[in-house]
Amino acid sequence: MKKVALFMFLLFTILTNSQSKIIESIEWKGSKKMNKKFMIEFIQSKVNANLDSLKLDNDVDALTRLNGISKVTYEVTNSNSNNYNVIYTIVEDFSIIPNLSLWTTDITTAYRIGLYDFNFLGRNNTIGGFYQYNGVTSFGFNYSAPFLFNIKFGLEASAQKLGSIEPIFFEGTKANYQYTNTAAELLGVYRINFRNSFKLGISIFNEDYEYQNGATSVNVPLELKVDKYLLKSNYLYDNLKYDYYLVKGFRNSTFFQVVKTSSEFQNNFVIGWNDLSYFKRVGTNGNWANRLRLGLSTNDITPFAPFSVDNNLNIRGVGNIIDRGTGTIVVNSEFRKTLYEKKWFVLQGNAFIDAGTWRQPGENIGNFFDKKNVRVYPGVGLRVMHKTIFNAIFRIDYGFGITENGSKGIVFGIGQYF
Repeated sequence: MKKVALFMFLLFTILTNSQSKIIESIEWKGSKKMNKKFMIEFIQSKVNANLDSLKLDNDVDALTRLNGISKVTYEVTNSNSNNYNVIYTIVEDFSIIPNLSLWTTDITTAYRIGLYDFNFLGRNNTIGGFYQYNGVTSFGFNYSAPFLFNIKFGLEASAQKLGSIEPIFFEGTKANYQYTNTAAELLGVYRINFRNSFKLGISIFNEDYEYQNGATSVNVPLELKVDKYLLKSNYLYDNLKYDYYLVKGFRNSTFFQVVKTSSEFQNNFVIGWNDLSYFKRVGTNGNWANRLRLGLSTNDITPFAPFSVDNNLNIRGVGNIIDRGTGTIVVNSEFRKTLYEKKWFVLQGNAFIDAGTWRQPGENIGNFFDKKNVRVYPGVGLRVMHKTIFNAIFRIDYGFGITENGSKGIVFGIGQYF
């Protein structure tokens, strides 16, 4: 009799524990601008579905990647028997951000002013525009709605006229050209799941090169106007986990473009590059950040090669577009350490090393290892941050070259370098 009673007790326990835990309701705390209907569609956990801790953790990771949210936590409360309430508590970002940037060029003091809403309508949309003057007038408008049609499909559109004074390298010399790019772009966005997304679209643009000063050659025109269009794609794998400004995990982004041109001077070409990023938390407020960029393009002998060596893109301290190539290998590694934090304010220091090499136009793969193409720049920097304003990170870095013909310089910017 005792064995029967024990058997019945074990059977009752197994049957009771095997009953599914059901989500009875989902609630949001701290939500002001974020659209609740959008967030309910966005997350994996659903009302009347089974309670799944893995899905809840995935929801936190995915929500903290949205432009309008700084931090997310959740709690689960028992309603009755096997029914449970899920409560997400979010800290929202202030997402309407004016932009003012100042820097110096060889010609003038340059500036950019703009205004963007990075969480338009509370659905992670971005809308805004800018005006820039750096000796040449530029302006642009951008609109991104990655969840325009539903939680998987969206669009991005932009129109801009960008101008600058660019160095062109040829026959061992260089010249300065005024470069103007007038473009319109439309991309379709498909979100495969919360880690993977894909973009595909077309850009129609005109490039205008006008000689300013420097060397000349019968093989390089003094003026060149070219109508082009490009087909572009981007695949993104994002498994980053955020705790305000501290990050951990992997992210990989692959870009591929096919460029068609109307000019006899420039050939059609293809270009592709891959950015692999790895972030590791060190202690309570340290971050080790790394990026590896690998890129190749059609290897034409041209002064207008697409990969540039530049302060603001890859090597801090190297200067403003000091060289160009048809291939690139770049490693950026830095350790970020919080020096002071109180409420919304954060002061962060960093020590970095940027290293890269470029393939000269027309050369073979072995040209990557020619020491004259290799640049290594260590340095230090500071970050001033606001924890709950989207991308409110003002950075200043000082890099100095330790390879052949190394230079040094200060680089300013908004947002982390990578």
